[in-house]
Amino acid sequence: MTLLSSMDAARYALDALEHAGLTHVVVAPGSRSAPLVYALAEAEADARITTHVRVDERVAGFTALGLALGSGIPAAIVTTSGTAVGNLLPAVMEANHSGTPLLVLSADRPEELRGTGANQTTQQLDLFGEHVRFATDVPAGEDPRGAISTALNAAMGRLEGIPAGPVQVNLAFRDPLTPALDGSEWERLLPQIEVPEAPASLMVDAGTPLGETVTPAASPSAATDASAATDVQSAPDDTIVLPASSHRTVVVAGHGAGPEAEYFARLLGLPLLAEPSSNARFGPNAIGPYRLLVERFGPESDQPIERVVLFGRPTLSRQISKLLADTTLERALFLPAPVSWFEPGHRTELILTQWDQLVGFAGVGPEGWLEAWQAAAVSAESALAAVIADQAGHLDANLSGAGLTGIEVARAVWARAQQDPGSKLMLGSSNPVRDVDLAGTPTAANNLTSFANRGLAGIDGTIATASGISLATGAATRVLLGDVTFLHDSGALNIGPLERQPQLQIIVLNDGGGGIFSVLEHGTLGKAENYTAAVERFFGTPHTVKLSELAAAYGSGTMSWSVPRRNSPPRWPRLCWGAA
Repeated sequence: MTLLSSMDAARYALDALEHAGLTHVVVAPGSRSAPLVYALAEAEADARITTHVRVDERVAGFTALGLALGSGIPAAIVTTSGTAVGNLLPAVMEANHSGTPLLVLSADRPEELRGTGANQTTQQLDLFGEHVRFATDVPAGEDPRGAISTALNAAMGRLEGIPAGPVQVNLAFRDPLTPALDGSEWERLLPQIEVPEAPASLMVDAGTPLGETVTPAASPSAATDASAATDVQSAPDDTIVLPASSHRTVVVAGHGAGPEAEYFARLLGLPLLAEPSSNARFGPNAIGPYRLLVERFGPESDQPIERVVLFGRPTLSRQISKLLADTTLERALFLPAPVSWFEPGHRTELILTQWDQLVGFAGVGPEGWLEAWQAAAVSAESALAAVIADQAGHLDANLSGAGLTGIEVARAVWARAQQDPGSKLMLGSSNPVRDVDLAGTPTAANNLTSFANRGLAGIDGTIATASGISLATGAATRVLLGDVTFLHDSGALNIGPLERQPQLQIIVLNDGGGGIFSVLEHGTLGKAENYTAAVERFFGTPHTVKLSELAAAYGSGTMSWSVPRRNSPPRWPRLCWGAA
């Protein structure tokens, strides 16, 4: 068998990507991956693919994650060998648990150099373990198209019983790693062979994104423009026979639930408890401050909750976790397709896969059930507004200039984003996403697509993910995050002058450290004199970084508001805003 040159093998790989419909590849520079890079340069010059260069592999991985989230189709990442591949692990882990399709193209030394102590050489195959749906090694000189086709099928959730997610194709290359040095190969854009058309199973229908549930209401995904949600909102109710049964059911919409959760609640007249990244937090049935109300409708109340229907994955509040763990309630999880965020047999809800089953389980809301929640929500909203005003007054009395609290900013950012039809909002982990969950007022119609890395809820990669979303959608993307999250991913602002620039508006809630721990048990323990210093050092992780100056160093314009003194209790956030 005649072996392929490294350049021809790389060109075959790119041809497989193109025929599968991939449009975005993120490149982290390196030598062993040079054949792929030159093949990408040829393809991009021919307008067949779009590339993005990032010098940090961790940033590259999360940028690709954002590209996949924003486009609804897989994105690829190219790295050189060695630790470069290992730096992708956080993004691959998030993609695994969120069911996001990523293709890792890791370049490697040829087989004869492995295990010999050769420079920058390690065991790269299966490096990601159970976090990838498929991993394979393509020996140097072999055609990679079959491996890439299988990998993309797995990444897109095309294999039976396997949800969408990340995959790895490890490509070995021998020297030479470049095209002819006289430049004579540049015009040879494709390998000199007949290339069959990709099978239809590889092509992605952007209207039915990977891992999304599809109901009779023809739901769009979280990756599509919010305007598409009108298809669900306007679906005719008379196409579904309503059940005769009636139950005090609540609909919980967790991360990735999609607008079908809103449609379901509205169809049956049920309260909707929707997290921000569910993309179902809108409509007349949505209860904004639901976290404050769940116990009000507990078992000792006049109108106790009887049943719970769950769409998506809930991750934000202990109130909802407690509700779903209550075995005295009838609980059902809608699961029309395999998901990656839990293992079969490890959840206690009744698993329902059909829409009509779910409708029959939930029943219609009894008279006054929805109205009771709506009335309680109005009271809770008023109380919350009073608390926000009181906190603002406290800050004004103790600081020069106007003060801003995290909840106040979260409410304002959510409201402003909803005013821009088709806008994108990325919410950082820890306090920001929870502040929006508490204070983000539901709107009549949904005008935004909300994103959050809730697969593993880490703080890493938030800015890079938002960057990928903006590049994939071509839309400005707002990012609301905390200061530690910002510092953890500030390198994502390092985008070279030759690269396409994302449109980002970054709002940083800066409380000088890990503020999330102050609202957990650690905050209470920190009030004990003998634990105060330990809690502050190990959990508060104070810093003195001037965030505006850091952002400016990367070329971002900045504005800032009043800054509370570090040890002026309570530790209210200050605000730093940057637009790149």
